[in-house]
Amino acid sequence: MKRFLDCFASDFSRMSKNEFIQSIKMSEGRVVVSEVIGTLQPVLVNISNAELASAFGADIILLNMFDVDNPLINGITVEDKSDYIKKLKRLTGRVVGINLEPVDFTRANVNISRGRVATAENAIKAKNLGADFIVLTGNPNNYVTNREIINAIIEIKDAVENDLAVFAGKMHSSGIIDESGKSLITIEDISSFIDAGADCILIPAPGTVPGITLDYAKELVDFIHSKGALVMTVIGTSQEGADEETIREIALMCKMAGADMHHIGDAGFAGIAIPENILKYSIAIRGKRHTYFRMAASIER
Repeated sequence: MKRFLDCFASDFSRMSKNEFIQSIKMSEGRVVVSEVIGTLQPVLVNISNAELASAFGADIILLNMFDVDNPLINGITVEDKSDYIKKLKRLTGRVVGINLEPVDFTRANVNISRGRVATAENAIKAKNLGADFIVLTGNPNNYVTNREIINAIIEIKDAVENDLAVFAGKMHSSGIIDESGKSLITIEDISSFIDAGADCILIPAPGTVPGITLDYAKELVDFIHSKGALVMTVIGTSQEGADEETIREIALMCKMAGADMHHIGDAGFAGIAIPENILKYSIAIRGKRHTYFRMAASIER
């Protein structure tokens, strides 16, 4: 078994779910996840944002606002829209996941397409489209609650137990005022997520959400690791568009907190982090050697 940060495209293509998880653990906090939106105009027009993020050192691509009923990744041409994720994986040689949103429709009338909602049916569709993992989380003002996340984990794990890794957590309040700041995610929430079957827990990166300090993040990370799950710290507050010094500071705090995976969001530019910030983050947590390896490794390897 190779460390994730040493893997080539051919290694990723052969990984089982359990090998994927173990390989990340072996990398000791040196895996970069770049979230992108494929439905927006790509920064480079005829090259997808996912390809751009990969070129700047991202190990994993996370597709936000991806509709499993109407797949679309602008900058990529396919004859059959069911091939978007599969072609993206061929073009980048990366592991690719998608967000699904456990919306609490009793709290508000949320305008979200059916293909983006966290259901077992959509998880199965995501698997068939080529996704390697699913992230259960919420976009701003989509009223994703921790209770609905728990329900979604249970439903989706039953549907894709041995096929897809399931990540769960919140990057920000998602419109739920009583789940914000330190109340956004608690030890109790995390325990419920893991008991329901989550393989990896999302927590806000220190310095990105009010009240999420390095000490609090480390407390959450230590608890998650004690329960045997992975941790992905996330930047979901547009700070992926901050200056490089801020990105470096956030990256080092996440490393000190004990993150296994480091997520950088999609709102630096429209639909992608500022590419230099992906690079800066990567260098901060693993140095130029491993960063340049990921940037340079051919997809034919």
